[in-house]
Amino acid sequence: MPKHRITTTSFASVYPLYVAKAERKGRTSEVVDAVIRWLTGYSDAELATLLAGNTDFETFFAQAPAPNPARALITGVVCGVRVEEVAEPTIREIRYLDKLIDELARGRPLEKILRKG
Repeated sequence: MPKHRITTTSFASVYPLYVAKAERKGRTSEVVDAVIRWLTGYSDAELATLLAGNTDFETFFAQAPAPNPARALITGVVCGVRVEEVAEPTIREIRYLDKLIDELARGRPLEKILRKG
């Protein structure tokens, strides 16, 4: 089965879109980074290195140092698809991130976005 195009897309090429979406609603890149760190376990330095490189989404999530076990608590619909029903692991991780960014853009408090496991 061929890979979905988003899995081979550079994380650094999509990151500015996440930030722009959050900033349109009064959020900052620092809050976007906090969400990404919570989800993946990357440090600020590791995240900066990844953004300076050409790491694709598949590698970004496969090499995440500490995927948050509470990410399984992320539910809801992104682009018409229920996040919790996505079977392919990398696509599900991408949808988790998309859902968190959507919640940021809707003004949900960071404390509620970062689920407790």
